[in-house]
Amino acid sequence: MPLLSIETNQALAPESAQALLDDASGTVAELLGKPEHYVMLRLTHNPHMRFGGTAAALAYVEFKSLGLPEERTAEFSAALTELLGRHTDIPPGRIYIEFASPQRHLWGYDGGTF
Repeated sequence: MPLLSIETNQALAPESAQALLDDASGTVAELLGKPEHYVMLRLTHNPHMRFGGTAAALAYVEFKSLGLPEERTAEFSAALTELLGRHTDIPPGRIYIEFASPQRHLWGYDGGTF
């Protein structure tokens, strides 16, 4: 189950947030070649974030998936940065992305694990 978690200090209007989530869901599914019904998204507004000593628009992104291909993280980084650029005013240099590929037994779903 892929999880894309976006935390940003930039407040988005409800319709802008929904557009970002809709676009992100399809993007994650396409990047990983997984069915979209497995994709989970989380968008959090946190006005108490700073990066590089300023409170200018920024984002911290977590992209987790079972079997995440490490050799493709640069491609994923470019795609996710471009995605955020379409929906926010956050410049690429103010986005951090953390990639993770948990072991199957460490990812729970439907009362069990994968």
